Amino acid sequence: MAAKKSGGCGLLILVVVAGLLGVGYYKSQHGSASAEPPSGESTGGGSGRYVALGDSYTSAPHTGDQAGTPAGCKRSNNNYPHLVAAKLKPAEFVDVSCSGATTEDFTSAQSTKNGTNPPQLDAVTTATTLVTLGIGGNDVGFISLAPSCVTAHSGSAPCRDRLTAGGHDQLADRIATAGKRVGTMLDKIHAKAPKARVIVVGYPTVLPDGDGCWPVLPLGAGDVGYLRDKLTKLNNELSAQAKSHDAGFADTAEASKGHDVCADSGTRWVEGIVPTSSAAALHPNARGEDGMAGVVESVAS
Repeated sequence: MAAKKSGGCGLLILVVVAGLLGVGYYKSQHGSASAEPPSGESTGGGSGRYVALGDSYTSAPHTGDQAGTPAGCKRSNNNYPHLVAAKLKPAEFVDVSCSGATTEDFTSAQSTKNGTNPPQLDAVTTATTLVTLGIGGNDVGFISLAPSCVTAHSGSAPCRDRLTAGGHDQLADRIATAGKRVGTMLDKIHAKAPKARVIVVGYPTVLPDGDGCWPVLPLGAGDVGYLRDKLTKLNNELSAQAKSHDAGFADTAEASKGHDVCADSGTRWVEGIVPTSSAAALHPNARGEDGMAGVVESVAS
């Protein structure tokens, strides 16, 4: 994920939010689920057309060489869509994911610091047989939380205190709105590509269970718990929208438990504030994109 209209995500809280999500809907070496693949034509073995939509957790800045244009989308040729395409081998593959994208950028052109990405839904045609979309976190506007959530006090919860002041949880409203927008986009995808199998891709885990790893990740214990609860609700919303709009849900959060930013550098899927591999700070690394690809493949097949 990344800030709206920016080339990538460098702010801590946005990525924390993106990565704390989890509801089961897959079967892979990391876990299991009983749900059947979503309806639609199969893709692979030299047939079908696969279109990948999404934000920077899909585009995966710096995990490989730049793929396509504009350069400002920071789209990698080693992101999970490219890995899924290499596994399935569709007749045609199009990746239009872009750092900073929201659902608005599915229907409107997105300006980046280096070029303009056309509306992502333009890539979806009647010939499309598989669509994956990793979107929703930026719609909630988590980037604005950064100044109030990062703290020098490990036991504090400035973000929770501000967002729940007066007994009203602002994030709950934003999450509900984001879910409705994703549902609308799913309807638009089905209308443009009635034969397509559609999969909503969740965000991988960034924080471990418990209080986190302050000061490496400078969030107070109270905010870690608060964000974990609210962001699980966001992933629940994404999963519910997928279910009610004839789409699958790829639960990458469950698969990535134990591979969070606090894990050893040799096992983590998401890099820390100072990356130890070729990936953007606080974004999935190549290992993470490979793990996400495995979950998507299990839902798509």
